[in-house]
Amino acid sequence: MDFPISGTHLQPLYLIGTGLVVGLLGGFFGVGGSFLAGPALFAMRLPMNFVVGTDLAHIVGKSIVAFRKHQKLGHVDLKLGLLMVGGTVAGVEVGAQAVQYLKRHAHANQVLAVTFIAVLLGVSAFIGWESWQSLKRNGKKMSRKTQNGGQGGAASKGDFSVMAPVARRLQRIQIPPMVSLPHSGIRRVSLWIILGVGFTGGVFSGFLGGGAGYFRMPALVYLLGIPTHLAVGTDLFEVVISAGYGTVSHALKGNVDILIALVMHTGAAIGAQIGSLMTQYFQGPRIRLAFIPLPLAGAALMIYTLASGR
Repeated sequence: MDFPISGTHLQPLYLIGTGLVVGLLGGFFGVGGSFLAGPALFAMRLPMNFVVGTDLAHIVGKSIVAFRKHQKLGHVDLKLGLLMVGGTVAGVEVGAQAVQYLKRHAHANQVLAVTFIAVLLGVSAFIGWESWQSLKRNGKKMSRKTQNGGQGGAASKGDFSVMAPVARRLQRIQIPPMVSLPHSGIRRVSLWIILGVGFTGGVFSGFLGGGAGYFRMPALVYLLGIPTHLAVGTDLFEVVISAGYGTVSHALKGNVDILIALVMHTGAAIGAQIGSLMTQYFQGPRIRLAFIPLPLAGAALMIYTLASGR
C-alpha cells in the first residue's frame, strides 16, 4: 500500500500487527510503545522524521483507550498528571524543534537512531537492576512477616511502596510551591520536581517520538516514589497530552503521515484494552521486570536496521 505523504510503500497487515502489539504492551506498562513502534517503522525504511511524527499520531488514540481503562481501575493520579502538563508541553516543543534542526543535515536519521538506542539501553539496564533489588527486599520483608506471624500482605499489590532513596531525597527539597498528592500517598513535594519530570519526558517525546513512557513511567516510580500501578495509569494520561501536542507540532512541520497512523490504530485500540486489564494480575516489581526486554528488543531492531544499511 502506497502512503503518498511520506512517499513510502508499507504492508497494511504489518502496520496493524505492530499497532496491536504496541497497544497491548502500552496498556500493560503504561507507555506509548515507541520503543517498539519507532524501530518497527524505521525498519520499513520510513524516514526518521516521519517515524517520530507518525508514531506520536498513532499513539494518541491508543493511549486514550488505555487511560480510560486504568482510570476505571483507580490507577490514575489525575492531579499529578495535570501538574506535569506544563513541563510536558514545553519539553515536547523543545524536542520537536531539535528534530526540525536535524532535518536540515545529512545524518539526521543516524543521529536520531543512535540517540534512541542509547536511551533504550540505559532505561532497560536501570530498571532491571532496581527491580531485581526491589524483589529481593520484598522477599525479605515477606519472610520476616511470616516469621512474626503476620499475613504477609502489602499495599499496592505487592509493591510494598518501596521508595527509592533518590525519591526520598527529592521529597525533602523544600522549593515552593509545595504540593500534596494524596492519591499517590505523597504528603509534600516541590512542584518544580514534578515539572522537571514532565519536561524531560516531553523532550524525549518530541525528539524521539511516542509518549516517552519508557522514561516517564520509571521516573514516576524512582524519582517521585509513585506506586507502580498508579505510575502506569498516570503516565498514560500524560502520554495522551505529550503525544497529542507532539502530533500537532510535528504535523505543522511536515513530519506526520496520518494514513499510516490510522492503519496502526486499528490494531492498537484493541491491544490497549487487553493490556490495561492485565495489570490487575501482576505485582509492581514484576511489571517493571517484564518491561526490561522490550526496550532491548527495540534497540536491537534499530541496530540491525543501521548495520544492514537499510
